[in-house]
Amino acid sequence: MTRHLARKRFGQNFLVDEQIIYQISSLFSNQLATPQSKDQQLIEIGPGRGALTEALLKHQTPLIALELDRDLIPILQTRFSHHRHFTLQQGDALQTDFNELAENKPMRLVGNLPYNVATPLIFRLLENIDNIVDMHFMLQWEVVARLCAGPGDANYGQLSVVVQNQCETKALFQVPPSSFSPAPKVESGFIAITPRTEPLISKEKHRQFNQLVKTAFAHRRKTLRNNLKKLLSTEQIESTGVNPSARAETLSIDDYAKLTELVKS
Repeated sequence: MTRHLARKRFGQNFLVDEQIIYQISSLFSNQLATPQSKDQQLIEIGPGRGALTEALLKHQTPLIALELDRDLIPILQTRFSHHRHFTLQQGDALQTDFNELAENKPMRLVGNLPYNVATPLIFRLLENIDNIVDMHFMLQWEVVARLCAGPGDANYGQLSVVVQNQCETKALFQVPPSSFSPAPKVESGFIAITPRTEPLISKEKHRQFNQLVKTAFAHRRKTLRNNLKKLLSTEQIESTGVNPSARAETLSIDDYAKLTELVKS
């Protein structure tokens, strides 16, 4: 196999730990054997040199691999083009129309995501959430902790609230730097992100909700009274039962829902 050195500009840290690869692949064993899986499209974001790709293809289910690095395309083609279940697409996940890529089939997304694009990509995927069955991603452990954090947790923030409004999140396991080549300087983690049947906040209110949450967490040391003064008065905050002197990280999603109802369109 042609040697490809990881590139910093693409945030490449290739997964090489066979045990971790097996753990990830095993998560899909039963789920890809269900009748409804025949109507779903499995998409791997950032296959890299194809270690996880190879394991996923053993499930004999159609797989689309989306890779940004053009130099990896011939390597992946050489390894997998003979496989009847394999489709390779070169492109930037941040610019990709995933519904079009999946031909509007319900999508299951998996990948070892570059740390520098993970958060913006998750926000982008939330825009297509109606067509996503689930997402399983390798992320920086700090991001996994933020995605799973609840009120009062130091990791709880805008990312936690916005994602948990639309999805259930579950940290599956932690992954050490030695599982990658080159080894990153931080711990990683594998997470399951599953869209809720109904978001906690109605779709009609998402724009106001996202604006409110972003504003509330803009200055973490400040109180809601100060952070939200351009959106809500102290009296309005109090009318929902929320303490205006509280800080953003102490509020539940239900609290943000109550406040959102008072934000003007």
